[in-house]
Amino acid sequence: MILSKFLDPKNDYAFKRIFGTEKNQDILIHFINDILGFVGENEIKTVQFLKTAQDPEIAAKKQSLVDVLCTDQQGRQYIIEMQVARTSGFEKRAQYYAAKAYSQQLNRGEGYTELKEVIFIAITDFVMFAQKKNYFSTHVLLDKETYSQDLKDFSFTFLELPKFTKSIDDLSSIREKWAYFFKHAEETSEEDLLRFVGDDVILLRAYKELSAYSWSEIELNTYEQEEKRERDAKAIIEQQLIDAKTEGKAEGLAEGILIEKQTMARKLLSRGLSVEEIAALTDLPVSEVGQLTRD
Repeated sequence: MILSKFLDPKNDYAFKRIFGTEKNQDILIHFINDILGFVGENEIKTVQFLKTAQDPEIAAKKQSLVDVLCTDQQGRQYIIEMQVARTSGFEKRAQYYAAKAYSQQLNRGEGYTELKEVIFIAITDFVMFAQKKNYFSTHVLLDKETYSQDLKDFSFTFLELPKFTKSIDDLSSIREKWAYFFKHAEETSEEDLLRFVGDDVILLRAYKELSAYSWSEIELNTYEQEEKRERDAKAIIEQQLIDAKTEGKAEGLAEGILIEKQTMARKLLSRGLSVEEIAALTDLPVSEVGQLTRD
């Protein structure tokens, strides 16, 4: 049942409605320019949506599907992903998607000089990099000795929502407004909306796309089905945590409560759980769990 006026943009169906449709391509353009800081010659003017199934033979298994795939007027390709539940190897999947998009640019007979840059952007509802404090990070290929960026065709940008803690009155950049939008849109009141949006008509349109009152019954049912799928996925993860805890106790560790918790934490780390999730389950400090990742 929909209780809030604004729906959750992290929902897969809502996310694609806002950023993956022709009628809202100006929202997508605005978002990419804002997140990547594109201005002047780099600024995106137009986008063309590409097929999101990168590998037709396995697309039915959802192993090679991206949320949004598009190209701009310069030929640069963008992969935009909204990831709610942490899955093992997501950072490798990001690189796989980028490599796939890069390799599929060439038609038969074309030379490698025709290859264009691929930019991967992910909004994650979990912590990707526990050792980093900032919610925003961009990763590129650098020379280890000089730190020069000689190989420029790949970049990976992540917005880790759990790390973003600013309130509506503390927002100081358009990038922070987008982070706030993804994290808090569902709980935004009409009064807060006016303060948040200001004179930014694109952000206002993004919110209007999330207004439950503008969705048809079929669309709302699809949204709720996606919510159910995400809840089921989280339930599976929670069961895995319970199983891991049981297994940890069954091993008969007798060195004390602390050692038992550390053992379980290491198992959960190997399963791809975030530092914050493990800290909550084991009652270990976040800093101690983070230290285990470096041991």
